[in-house]
Amino acid sequence: MDGDVIRHGSREAATGPLHRGTNQSGMRAHNERLVLSLVRQHGSLAKSDIARMTGLSAQTVSVIMRELEADGLLVRQAPVRGRIGQPSVPMALDPDGAFFIGLKIGRRSAELVLIDFLGSVRSMLHHSYRYPTTGETVAFVATGLKELRSSLDARQNGRIAGLGIAMPFELWNWIDAAGAPRDVMDAWRHCDIRAEIQALCDFPVYLQNDATSACGAEMVFGQAASLRDFVYFYIGAFAGGGIVLDGRLYGGRTGNAGALGSMPVPGPDGRPTQLIDRASIAVLERTLAACGIEASHLWTSPQDWGDIGPELDAWIADASDALAYAIVAASSVIDFEAAVIDGWMPAAVRRRLVEAVAKAVGRIDAEGLKLPVVREGTVGIHARALGGASLPLSERFLLGATVLTSATNAEESRPS
Repeated sequence: MDGDVIRHGSREAATGPLHRGTNQSGMRAHNERLVLSLVRQHGSLAKSDIARMTGLSAQTVSVIMRELEADGLLVRQAPVRGRIGQPSVPMALDPDGAFFIGLKIGRRSAELVLIDFLGSVRSMLHHSYRYPTTGETVAFVATGLKELRSSLDARQNGRIAGLGIAMPFELWNWIDAAGAPRDVMDAWRHCDIRAEIQALCDFPVYLQNDATSACGAEMVFGQAASLRDFVYFYIGAFAGGGIVLDGRLYGGRTGNAGALGSMPVPGPDGRPTQLIDRASIAVLERTLAACGIEASHLWTSPQDWGDIGPELDAWIADASDALAYAIVAASSVIDFEAAVIDGWMPAAVRRRLVEAVAKAVGRIDAEGLKLPVVREGTVGIHARALGGASLPLSERFLLGATVLTSATNAEESRPS
C-alpha cells in the first residue's frame, strides 16, 4: 500500500509498522507522536504527505495538525505553489514548542545542556572534577538549573518538558578506575540521584545509562536515522555502548543491554581482557601520566588535544584493535547494518580511530559473518548530555526512539 512507504531523507520508500497510523478513536496521543516523529525526521511536511505516509485519513491528519499547531508544537511554513489545486502548506516543529534539559554525570566531568524542540543547544554548562561526588553533583545541578532557566522567558520556562540524566549504572564499582576514595564512590550506592534531582525540578526527571543515552542522541539528533539495526560505541573516560534494533534503543531487562565496555576482547598479550581496559580514554590518560605528560586537557579541551604524539598513535592502534574484535563478536549475535563510533575526543582523532577500526576489522577472520559498515558518530563530544535531553523528548513526543530504565530496575541492578 502506498501509504506504507517513505524513505529516510526523502518521501518515497518503505518503512516498518512504526509509521502506520490508526483512525480509531482514543488513539490521538499515538497519532500525534507519529506526526511529530515524521515532521522531525523530514524537517517539514504537508498534510497530504503525512496522510500518504501513514494511511491516516486526510480529515484525521487535519485535526491532528490543527491541534498540534494550537498547542504551539507546529508552525506553518511558506506555501508551496506550482501544483494543480490549492498550494501545499508544509508544517514544521516550532523551536519554542518545548524545551528539554540533559544532565551527563561522568567519571571526570558533568554537563548540563538546554535544548529546544528542534534539538538546538540553547545553553550548556560544564564542570570538571577528579572524581564525581553526590553532593558536588547535586550542587552543580541546582546552580546550573537556575542559570539555564534564567535564559528563558516565563512562557518558555513553562514549556520545559523534562530533564534526563545520563550516567553510568553502578558508578560505585569504578573505584580503582576513577581514582576516588572508597567512601566517596560508595556514597553513590546509597544515593537515589533521580529523586535528588527531581526535588529540584517542577517537571519530570528521567534516568538512563550514559552510553545508551549517547546512542539515543545519535538516533534522535544524529545521522543514524536511516539505520534500523546498529551497534554503537561511545569512547569516553571509559568505553561503553548501546544497541539499536528495528529503529529502537534496546535496553534489555535491566537497562544494561549494550554494556559493550564489559565485552571480552584479546589483550595485548593475547589473554582475555575487557574492552574498557583497552579502548577507554582513561588508558591514554594513564599512559601520558606515566610519561610525565600533563593530561588534564583530555577532559577540559575535548575539541583540541593538541599534539600528543606517539602515545596517541599507540592508543589508537590498541583501541582500534580491541574495538574491531568487539564489532565482530557483536556481529556474530545480531546482523547489524553498521557499527557507529563516537566519543569525547576531537573530530580528527575520532576520524583516525574509525579508519583504524575499519582496517582492523578486515584483518579478523570473520568467515560466515556479514560484517557491518564502520562509521563515525555525528553528535560528538556532547552525545551523552544530549542523549539525556533526548529522554524526555522521546518519552513525551516521539514514537519508539528510546527505552527508559525505571528507578525500580536501576535499584534492582545494584549489588547488595
